[in-house]
Amino acid sequence: MRILHVLTAFPRREGDVIVPWLVELLLQLKRRGHEVEVLTSAYRGGGNRSYAGIPVHRFRYFPAPWEDLTHDEAVPERIRRSFRYRVAAVLYVLCGMVAAWRIGRRRRYDIVHVHWAVPHFLLGKAAASGARVVTTFYGAELSLANSSLPGLRWLLISAARKSDRTVAISRHTAGQVESLSGVRPEVIPYGVGLPAAAARGGQSLPGTPPGDFTVLFVGRLVERKGVDVLLRAAARLSASVRLRVIVVGDGPERGRLETLAQELGLAACVEFKGRVSTEDLQKCYRSARAFVLPAIVDRRGDTEGLGVVLLEAMSYGVPAVASRTGGITDIVEDGTNGLLVEPGDPAALAAALERLARDPALAFRLGEAGRRTVESRFSWNAIAERWERLYSGLLAERSSA
Repeated sequence: MRILHVLTAFPRREGDVIVPWLVELLLQLKRRGHEVEVLTSAYRGGGNRSYAGIPVHRFRYFPAPWEDLTHDEAVPERIRRSFRYRVAAVLYVLCGMVAAWRIGRRRRYDIVHVHWAVPHFLLGKAAASGARVVTTFYGAELSLANSSLPGLRWLLISAARKSDRTVAISRHTAGQVESLSGVRPEVIPYGVGLPAAAARGGQSLPGTPPGDFTVLFVGRLVERKGVDVLLRAAARLSASVRLRVIVVGDGPERGRLETLAQELGLAACVEFKGRVSTEDLQKCYRSARAFVLPAIVDRRGDTEGLGVVLLEAMSYGVPAVASRTGGITDIVEDGTNGLLVEPGDPAALAAALERLARDPALAFRLGEAGRRTVESRFSWNAIAERWERLYSGLLAERSSA
């Protein structure tokens, strides 16, 4: 079948790390014999026209020197910061709809798959031209339901109700969509690749001798990730555990977090690495003794939709400690394949980390159980099969109508 994926940003060149989990899904579908294409935005006048054999259709929406609404930073943050980006956002939607209408009539797709309903449901409907429309909700966009901007709530509800199939990445996000629109989405999470056994990290043996207890966080440095909670937990632990905290990722909160680390006396044991290559990220996973996702509910009501980095860490056998919020509870079962703590509670997080540091057998057991969870429920083979069934079911419905 021929499938068009409509999304904000896509790798501009080889090695450009943008939505890697979505890229892998498209590659999985391509390997299964489907014609997979992407409609996305241009970046400063250009960008590649194919990636790993996948055709990429990029639409222009602004003069090239200022055509940077997407790719480098989250769009909502740029829109809030600058009037120029607010103008660019309007033109993005209008130009994107025109481009989608044109390509939809030229290429005639079976499925148009919309990622991030605001604003891409509009582009997806423009491209449909007889195709079935699938919309995936990731959670973050649902915070826009309470926006003061006119039409955003309507667009979210319309996307859920008027798509031929609505999907959410977690039970938490599905519940939010249902509360907003009355539509209960099907739940299909991210998948992750499984590293070779030799590449796995975490607590490799129950009797591992004591040393630095390396705690890893990976993600965008924004409020809802709760990295400040991790730093405050580390401050409680630093006197009793030989602690090392590695923070991978960048974002608007980085300066504040680096200052907080200094104020808490953690400069010697906390390292902010910023963005890293895929190879360096794999090294971080292999060296970690624990992975932490200390997510919170931010001031906009947004929290973690699922947590692909949590799945990645677990695939390496790294024991995970995460907050009991959002879609995280779809992955981590407390005491079985990881540890859950209440969001925003540094003392509880410190206690969970100390438990792992002082009990290598527990860390090993949780890490192995987490790896098995990923293998059985979140492998790309399993996830790609679910998407194939969904697409095929939609086409069968059309044929029998």
